[in-house]
Amino acid sequence: MKVKTSLTLSEDILAVIDRLAGPDISRSSFIEKILRDFLAQRQKAQRLALDLAAMNQHAGKLSAEMSDALSFQAGAD
Repeated sequence: MKVKTSLTLSEDILAVIDRLAGPDISRSSFIEKILRDFLAQRQKAQRLALDLAAMNQHAGKLSAEMSDALSFQAGAD
């Protein structure tokens, strides 16, 4: 469901939107696509940040486990 809203934008921004959208795409459709893309990127960045934080939180333990595993391999040669 779409909800009508009103935005106040600078003339220079509207000029760029109109130029990039071209004559076949409405401002609303173009702005909605831009916002969807932006929000998807932000959500992905947030997920990646959470993943990175989790990895960093456990990095010491994982590094120690890897060192143990590598020492077993080195001893097997």
